Amino acid sequence: ADLRLEPLGDMLALLAAAVWAGYSVLMRRIGAWGLDHVLCTRRIFSYGLLFMLPALGLLPFRLSPALLAGPGVLPNLLYLGLGASALCFVTWNRAVSMLGAMRTSAYIYLVPFITVLFSSLILKEPFTPRMAGGMALTLVGVLLSEGKFPGRRKEVASFGRE
Repeated sequence: ADLRLEPLGDMLALLAAAVWAGYSVLMRRIGAWGLDHVLCTRRIFSYGLLFMLPALGLLPFRLSPALLAGPGVLPNLLYLGLGASALCFVTWNRAVSMLGAMRTSAYIYLVPFITVLFSSLILKEPFTPRMAGGMALTLVGVLLSEGKFPGRRKEVASFGRE
């Protein structure tokens, strides 16, 4: 494997993490007001689409009805829009309101663990020692962040209230 540093990519990844952290904290505060998660997510998505529309004119992408009429395009768009985006954001916002932004963010690290597990069980992909090591490290990291190891006292930094 060739390891190269890409400062622009690294900065974009850090910026994405910072924006996601801000989003999670803001959704926790919005959830504390007792507002409906589905309506909040719908409004956030609407504003996101509204602010992305001007960028369409700057990109080489051209939308045509023939493109949308292709086989499987509309069902895939509906799945991505409703299932993989809207439903995931609604459940994320609900989890943040129930568990808090920091705890919910810690559990997101279980996604690679679950992915490897189900890819081996359902897709019958080979389970390698490297995968097992990654799963173990991921699980230990989540358990450490939650203070679940015996003899380890859980100390949480208090920065206001998430």
